[in-house]
Amino acid sequence: MKRQCEGLLYIELCLTSDISRLTLFMALKLKQTTKLKFMYQDVINTQDEALSHLFFHCCLKDGEFSPSEIKAVSEKIVDAGLNSDLNFKDEIIKYKGYYTSITDETEYLTFLVKLIRPINDLALFSYCVELCLSDASIGAKEEALLSAIAKSLDLNEQDQTTVKNLMVQRKIVDTQKIY
Repeated sequence: MKRQCEGLLYIELCLTSDISRLTLFMALKLKQTTKLKFMYQDVINTQDEALSHLFFHCCLKDGEFSPSEIKAVSEKIVDAGLNSDLNFKDEIIKYKGYYTSITDETEYLTFLVKLIRPINDLALFSYCVELCLSDASIGAKEEALLSAIAKSLDLNEQDQTTVKNLMVQRKIVDTQKIY
């Protein structure tokens, strides 16, 4: 007999106990949830793609790509040597295609970091801070994002603070020429 339950179709077997039915339902529910969480896995398959999508995520956290952010992320992609292997416009289109469906940002960032496999985690974190600063400010959402990235990179609080302070000071020197 088939039955609809919370949008999930499952087959009710002639099971002898309610626990068995609950176990079957929970297994199917878990399978459905896991599939939804990882939609971006079909799009991001390489280290270079993961790095570019992390950069996009840092810029889009405030909801919009500003011209200065597009310039900053394209410079970072060139600096990282990704420009020859990736099509910048295609990657942005891919990112925007799944961006709104990210249900667990921590899981998403962990996925990206595992694909990137950074050896120089502080350098990667500094790029992320720099990209968040590319529109001249770090808002609450960007601050939360940086904390989540630092957690995915397993950075301690002191390292996070040092890198953030360094990048803010560099931004001031670059824009205002004050040393």
